Amino acid sequence: MEGEKRKILIVDDDSFLLDMYALKFSQNNFEVYTASNGLQVLEKLKAGLKPDVILMDIIMPEMDGFEMLAKMNAEKLATDSVKIILSNKSQQSDVEQGTSLGVSGYIVKASSTPTEVIEQVVKILEKKKEIKN
Repeated sequence: MEGEKRKILIVDDDSFLLDMYALKFSQNNFEVYTASNGLQVLEKLKAGLKPDVILMDIIMPEMDGFEMLAKMNAEKLATDSVKIILSNKSQQSDVEQGTSLGVSGYIVKASSTPTEVIEQVVKILEKKKEIKN
């Protein structure tokens, strides 16, 4: 895995943030895929995309992040992917709902710089790898 690019699927309906995070992650040895809503994510996963990480917003049109996670779980999509929420919704109930749907981390957009988001994603991935080994 060392030196190998990790695949990340970033999901956000804000195109400015999506492009900015895509750029930042690609500069940090990630192979980046993007989607602007939950329906696109489900299509990409059904088409065979197997990301190491899915970094998702909660508030999106058509299907929010929680609905998307529930559908992914029901259809057994991306079962090996580490799922991380990146949202401004930071209520304890949101964090708990994310946890109950199998997310490994919850990052609050407003209180994290892009660099900190990448550091947190890498940290969560490292922790997951340790648990597997």
